[in-house]
Amino acid sequence: MPTNTWNRHHILSLADFTTTEYDTVLQTAASFQEVLSRRTKKVPTLQGQVVANLFFESSTRTRSSFELAAKRLSADTLNFAAATSSMTKGETILDTAKTYLAMGTDIMVVRHREAGVPNAIASEMDRLGVRVSVLNAGDGQHEHPSQALLDLFTICTLIDPASPRLELLKGKKIAIVGDILHSRVARSNIWSLIASGAEVHLAAPPTLLPKLFAEYISEELGVRSYSPTPQLFLHWQLEPALQDADFVMTLRLQKERMTAHLLPSLREYHQLFGITRTKLRLCKPNVKVLHPGPVNRGVEISSELMDDPEFSLIQSQVTSGIAVRMALLYLLGSGKA
Repeated sequence: MPTNTWNRHHILSLADFTTTEYDTVLQTAASFQEVLSRRTKKVPTLQGQVVANLFFESSTRTRSSFELAAKRLSADTLNFAAATSSMTKGETILDTAKTYLAMGTDIMVVRHREAGVPNAIASEMDRLGVRVSVLNAGDGQHEHPSQALLDLFTICTLIDPASPRLELLKGKKIAIVGDILHSRVARSNIWSLIASGAEVHLAAPPTLLPKLFAEYISEELGVRSYSPTPQLFLHWQLEPALQDADFVMTLRLQKERMTAHLLPSLREYHQLFGITRTKLRLCKPNVKVLHPGPVNRGVEISSELMDDPEFSLIQSQVTSGIAVRMALLYLLGSGKA
């Protein structure tokens, strides 16, 4: 396993990930993908370590994936659920984290509906001088690093199963379609895809893709040093984003995060921005479609397209998620053994 190139103690954002770090994650995940294909799918890599899944926000795929990944690495797991925790009695988030620290936790996987909570817990662990790593499993409208990394792994292994690496996406056109304004997945994917040298095309109604979003990305890119110069395009119509696209990532409409009526109707949204076989005719002939899930069938993507293995990588994303999260836990935990 290529841990000699890994020095990161926490994984909170992809905004400052280096090319070497991306490739280290991809290569490590490929090794664990091979492990998962064996009859015995468990390795003793993190035996004796404790991984606490602190999910202050409900989740199915991410939580289950992290739990299974930790168990495949032989780690002990602790699972937190806010609804049945002492937080209902007034305990603070940091006090909850320190309670799990006192139980001997080595890695905290944190998900919260508010942006910045994983960073706050990581800062507190650093302040206390303990060797606890924090992994952001999704925070508000900020980021979702592990989802973007599994998306990256899914695409790269499709192109080169034997040697997934960032440079494989250089020059590829990738469209991200949907609720970009509220999507932490989109933000993390933008960082990873731009780092690869891909062309990233964002498409959504103006209410879900404001011009200010482009200014935010541009400001962040101002401190980046990737080569070649990254390219990001915004579209308020679907067709130019799909034209000759190699991959299409469609995003869930996050109605629970919408504080205003941003869409006339779900039916109209599907007509204008829903991904169907007919609309994919604008793309490259071998185009593939991704979705982070959960999927609103018939809204972001047609039901028949979602279930079509010729185009859909959605199930592959779920499978890739276990290998990628094993890689992330391994890279964070390998220095603690």
